[in-house]
Amino acid sequence: MKWNQILTSFLVVTVLACNKKAEVSTSKVNGHFKSCESSLPSRYAGNTEKQDLGNAIALSHEGMVKIPGGEFGMGASDNEGRPDEYPQHKVQIASFWMDETEVTNRQFEKFVKATGYVTTAEIKPNWEEIKKQLPPNTPKPDESVLVAASLVFVPTKTPVSLNDASQWWSWTKGANWKHPQGPNSNIKGKENLPVVHISWDDANAYAKWCGKRLPTEAEWEFAARGGLINTKYSWGNEDPEQGRVKANIWQGKFPYLNTSFDKFKGVAPVKSFAPNGYKLYDMAGNVWEWCSDWYDSNYYMDSNRGVTKSPKGPPVSYDPMEPTVPKRVVRGGSFLCNASYCKGYRVTARMKSSPDTGLEHTGFRCVADAN
Repeated sequence: MKWNQILTSFLVVTVLACNKKAEVSTSKVNGHFKSCESSLPSRYAGNTEKQDLGNAIALSHEGMVKIPGGEFGMGASDNEGRPDEYPQHKVQIASFWMDETEVTNRQFEKFVKATGYVTTAEIKPNWEEIKKQLPPNTPKPDESVLVAASLVFVPTKTPVSLNDASQWWSWTKGANWKHPQGPNSNIKGKENLPVVHISWDDANAYAKWCGKRLPTEAEWEFAARGGLINTKYSWGNEDPEQGRVKANIWQGKFPYLNTSFDKFKGVAPVKSFAPNGYKLYDMAGNVWEWCSDWYDSNYYMDSNRGVTKSPKGPPVSYDPMEPTVPKRVVRGGSFLCNASYCKGYRVTARMKSSPDTGLEHTGFRCVADAN
């Protein structure tokens, strides 16, 4: 296998990755498609500790929505969930503030200009860190591959096996938040689009600078439900392909035919679709959103003990597919989610990724305590 293919395989985010090494298929289990997961070793050590971000700016609730506290059933209540979405369990959430939209290019640019922050995708990968996640004696790739880069989605021309995500992800030198499709692209005129190619480390650094934080997974799901009880989606139970356009997802046949019924082939400007019951936009589709929690596939099983108050997730990460690779939770799906492949826009869908991984469809939003 060529090294660019290897790098692509182990950098592809778990939310849309099903490679041969993991031997995960999209065959139906209990009436739903299995999670699209693959090997995802850490790209390299996060860089936030090395960067002086200065003092955090004063917290402002402008552009945020106050979410009322309450109790809800967290997790899937139907037969469409993946194994890590069960059992549904009772969770009590305290009131909090949440960004009404995903963080935009304009907002992130202000952060970078104020702090000089350099994102993960803009730094050359560290081979010494990478090889810790690879089989022993794996040869070092050519230096031409170990460059500052990120993964860019490239649609295929024909139908392909959905078990090999390297067919539609391209390891692109110079791709980062300022150049979403590579060095020949830019964000001019796209200030109102969600910032992408953002790692968890990047998102966490921004949140701290704003005097905010990343949402817990429980807060994220509670907010995404918008006050609805046991519905599939943030807007109710009607499938996104029926009725009015509800979210920016992939319509057609993934990954080669996008009918763009929702008017977008890629990321959409924030507020392009109706908000949910809490007046939050794009809680389904558009870009995946980082949560603060570590990912543990068994966490819900361990949480099924009465009512859990404001859970912050497990103390450590555990992914049985890759037990040595720490993962953080991502939620909400993206413009690449399709019912035939990745139905990640369901309100209970849980995905995970290593904290130093960012792609063309990964972003975030922030929260703040109400007190």
